[in-house]
Amino acid sequence: MSVPVEIEIEIRRLYFAEHWRVGTIAAQLGVHEDVVKRVTGLAERKPSAAPRPLLIAPVADFITETLERYPRLRATRLYDMVRDRGYQGSIRTLRKYVATVRPKRKAKAYLRTESLIGEQAQVDWAHAGKLRVAGGERAVWLFVIVLSWSRAMWAEFVFEQTADSLRRSLIRALSFFGGSPRQWLFDNAKAVVTERRGEAVRFHPQLLELAGVYCAQPRVCEPRQAHQKGKVERAIRYLRERFLAARTIHSIAYGNAQLGEFIHDIAHARPHPVQRMHSVQHCLELERERLLPLPDNIPSTERLVLASAGKDSFAHFDGNQYSVPPDLAQQVVTLGVDDRVIRVLDGENARGTHARCWGKGQIFELEEHRAQLMAERTEATTTKGRDRLSAAAPGISELFERWVGAGRNVGSLTARTLKLLDLYGEEIFAESVSRLLATDVHDIGALAVLCEQRRRDNSEPIPVDVQLGDHVPDRDVIPHDLENYDV
Repeated sequence: MSVPVEIEIEIRRLYFAEHWRVGTIAAQLGVHEDVVKRVTGLAERKPSAAPRPLLIAPVADFITETLERYPRLRATRLYDMVRDRGYQGSIRTLRKYVATVRPKRKAKAYLRTESLIGEQAQVDWAHAGKLRVAGGERAVWLFVIVLSWSRAMWAEFVFEQTADSLRRSLIRALSFFGGSPRQWLFDNAKAVVTERRGEAVRFHPQLLELAGVYCAQPRVCEPRQAHQKGKVERAIRYLRERFLAARTIHSIAYGNAQLGEFIHDIAHARPHPVQRMHSVQHCLELERERLLPLPDNIPSTERLVLASAGKDSFAHFDGNQYSVPPDLAQQVVTLGVDDRVIRVLDGENARGTHARCWGKGQIFELEEHRAQLMAERTEATTTKGRDRLSAAAPGISELFERWVGAGRNVGSLTARTLKLLDLYGEEIFAESVSRLLATDVHDIGALAVLCEQRRRDNSEPIPVDVQLGDHVPDRDVIPHDLENYDV
């Protein structure tokens, strides 16, 4: 209990000068006896408890010596080591003690440097989340390249961090810059370095080949020294905070279109971090004059891949199946692959072009390949009813799903639908299927009504040979007298 200073002074005077008793002072001044004892120093002092022995004490010297030799050793590993030496405490207690005795890293000073104009470009990838694709999802990476002097950047979203992807992105980036710097600086990614022993580095053959075409020198940073390519690291941070934040990327094409607009309108319009009087775009125009000229023949971004085509005339690549011409079935075919299209090659001739699919378990068939197969194998017209319907009306698979969901006999309905295709032809049939799928109806009778309505609108007759069928023989009918018939 605290009392005014004046009361404390009076208590001390009455006790030490006038020799009053504690009870008398308390009664006369209207305070508690404990206050008098506290002010006069008569309060009983509790004896201090004996210090508890530290559980860490027996192994403290061992921990200190170990951390001096291995400063970055984890506390969990130390816990396993000291437990075998008799330590009975918890991992939490050990962690607290290790935090007080672990040697601190010495502060490291970095030398700030600026590259010469047109001298260097820094390259890196950044993880940009995941994107749903057919059959699952894939990781999305952001490829970024920065010209060190002008701070001009080029970037694109990609699905892979391979040597092929690096080659494609570098070719597109250098075409955007209008030339190549004399040096390309990377980290130690597998797409860049195949082997490293100290300072000896073995670069990926595809990267060396591309560097030779552009007359550039590939270089890599020291392991775990990200500051050596700080300009591209800063550019990635800038894109994360200014572009990726609160933005949803629905597709690679959409993301790259938005990214291109951002770089042109915002990133290159900002002031240069060193030459504040000029924009990044202005510095890029100056640096373009010092870049190495592009080669006369820009390398192709396509990679040739060998794939086995099965007896069904489909080649397997990257988890999907792509159709090939029937004459290439059960052979090893050559595919020209990049991140956008897949070409089926027969020597130097392209025998079909598929859009590249980044999903899994998908099947893609070109109409010309189906037509060739149908022409060569007439039995396919009778054994592949569903395929015929899908070729004539690509969206009919939804009608099959409705039949399955309603528990209908899919085989019987398929046969009846094939008769409508033979009766009315592909054009009327495809239009009628599209109109049926626009509704919730899945009955075959409704499809027949739509086909008949469309035929009447076009005033098209039904072929007699199709209507009667092959079982009706061709006969000449001789007219005769009708008088014998009853009226």
